[in-house]
Amino acid sequence: MGSDQANERNQGTGQGTGRRAILGAAVFGAGGAVLGLPGTANAAEARTAKPAGRGLKSLPKPAIIGHRGASGYRPEHTFGSYNLALDLGADVVEAGDLVPTKDGHLVCRHEPEIGGTTDVASHPEFADRKTTKVVDGVSTTGWFTEDFTLAELKTLRAVERIPANRPHNTLYNGRWEIPTFEEVLKWQDEQTRKRGKQVWIYPETKHPTYFRGLGLGLEERVAKLLRKYGKDGRNAPVILQSFEPSSIQKLNQLVDNPLVVLLSSADSRPYDFVEANDPRTVADLITPKGLREIAGYAQGIGPTLDLIIPKDANGKLTKPTTLVADAHKVGLILTPYTMRNENPFLPADFRKGSAADGYGDPFGAFRTYFATGIDGVFTDNADTGVLARADFLAR
Repeated sequence: MGSDQANERNQGTGQGTGRRAILGAAVFGAGGAVLGLPGTANAAEARTAKPAGRGLKSLPKPAIIGHRGASGYRPEHTFGSYNLALDLGADVVEAGDLVPTKDGHLVCRHEPEIGGTTDVASHPEFADRKTTKVVDGVSTTGWFTEDFTLAELKTLRAVERIPANRPHNTLYNGRWEIPTFEEVLKWQDEQTRKRGKQVWIYPETKHPTYFRGLGLGLEERVAKLLRKYGKDGRNAPVILQSFEPSSIQKLNQLVDNPLVVLLSSADSRPYDFVEANDPRTVADLITPKGLREIAGYAQGIGPTLDLIIPKDANGKLTKPTTLVADAHKVGLILTPYTMRNENPFLPADFRKGSAADGYGDPFGAFRTYFATGIDGVFTDNADTGVLARADFLAR
């Protein structure tokens, strides 16, 4: 998923096939309590309770989703980050943001440009690969996955993307390689066996219009791998997401997995809308009409937290919108993004000091967002989220 609102690429329009039944607003649980657990359930119980049903209904509400793993503590989209997210109690791991290699493999990176998330700049043999490209209308200079074979990418190692906010994460620079999506699917099965509970993943198709234009379509590759590993069904533990609704519509035709449309700031336009000369913005998609359209081909939305509770000019939270109620009314779940512990990423109400790497009061922020009735939340700090949920449910 994109780092924050400005980096989120959406897409999308067109009516979905409607060939699958809507899973309903309560698919992550019911009544604001963890499924199968009493309202006073503690964090340990939440992690070890037997699922109350198959598919999405086996997940707690609100679900804690490890954003790119445990990226608050390890370089994102690495097996070190993914494993730690599970250790910290995440119900779902966002593994990962899917981009293709030159030879057609899907790998897990925040963006196709890898200068900020790998040590590629220190590899003289790849110095001539540095270039400038326009991705979704934005000119970007660096190194791009589509210019490397998988074998070449495997010689690189991951580094911390935001060292100013997470200097402690740089301790792990160079430790892990770039995972492929196929490796993630195998890892998911291994971790499910090892931990004795179903591990869920929440991958995203990144910049699908851009890659389709390069002849490296993402959806068919995702579907092929899901079918290969028997994870293409309605109850499969793989939720697929994209900022481009047309990507979700295409996936809806290829697989039966739960599908989620990601939504950036209200005034932004999904990039496939831009390409199709569709003038609508995210603000149009979150109207009752827009939500009904999304419910025709997807089971949920992943809005930015600001679409749940806007901020004022000083960065403080204001009154919640009606988005949660409106989405639930048409049977859509909501899993907004992204909760982080560091001051710069928190609403001004919950900051403590001004240090870029200093922690504020994320527990207060979690509590405020949970109170809106969201079905889950992406967080870089799964342990904080699990504890905050236990506090909230024990009220």
